[in-house]
Amino acid sequence: MQHFKTLSSYLDYLGLPRPEHPMLSIFNSKGEGYLPCPRESSPSITNDCYSISFKKYVEGDLNYGRTTYDFTNGALIFIEPRQVLQWDNSVVFEQKGFSINVHEDFLKGTELAKQIKKYGFFSYSVNEALHLSPKEEKQIESIVENIEIEYQNNQDVFSKDIIISQLNTLLKYANRFYERQFLNRKEISNNLLDQFNQHLTEYFESGQLQEKGIPSIEQIADKMSVSQRYLSDTLKKETGKTTTEHLHLHLIDEAKNILLQPNKSISEVAYELGFEYPPYFSRLFKKKEGISPTKYREKYKLN
Repeated sequence: MQHFKTLSSYLDYLGLPRPEHPMLSIFNSKGEGYLPCPRESSPSITNDCYSISFKKYVEGDLNYGRTTYDFTNGALIFIEPRQVLQWDNSVVFEQKGFSINVHEDFLKGTELAKQIKKYGFFSYSVNEALHLSPKEEKQIESIVENIEIEYQNNQDVFSKDIIISQLNTLLKYANRFYERQFLNRKEISNNLLDQFNQHLTEYFESGQLQEKGIPSIEQIADKMSVSQRYLSDTLKKETGKTTTEHLHLHLIDEAKNILLQPNKSISEVAYELGFEYPPYFSRLFKKKEGISPTKYREKYKLN
């Protein structure tokens, strides 16, 4: 897999113009214009840049990570450094919109370098992109225009701070709009929760818990064809609980059934549930139920 350490080498590979700044590039279609076309196809590649792109009027499929996304609808897409990208010649790149690439070194020493890692949407798959309303689109485009004005100006001691500030504003608006998208997609959220619960039920009933241990959230998300971060954020917004908390609830429910079998020790119950260390199981059970597995067993034996 080819990796590009500099922004210039990445843009050279795509066949796009060299940037005005060695660690920042902005392409913005205006009026009836289009974004410049990158190369027709590419095997898997990675780079050290954050990318923020708004794509409109695009056809074809792009592989982003392990997900294929149909770009026929416009969307705001966030790509983090070292995210895998791949596309073939069925993709039409003559889209309207904008594309901002920021090398991660450009952010070093700024508050945004810390904050940007907290924005989970940089870890989302492309099919979990942000779809903007016309009003939201205008707000984002206004910020991008301000960034572009500063980008095109002669660089001075204020330039970087101003651009960083505008990028920070753009990301805060994106975070707000994602909140709106979560609220407007409750049906999708409920479907994801149902899928998550169904996957765990099948995993437990098939005996994989004893054979392979407790599944990771990444494994579950892969089975559901969503990104780990998006799954956790969606369930958190819908239920107030993270994916890990939902997984623990399933384990505790299963534990309650097994604990009432008198011929099994607490350690055997823990191992059957996929825990490598029985004390961890006991601590988790007490944290969730308020009593230890032993006390739970004694309590319900008396009833």
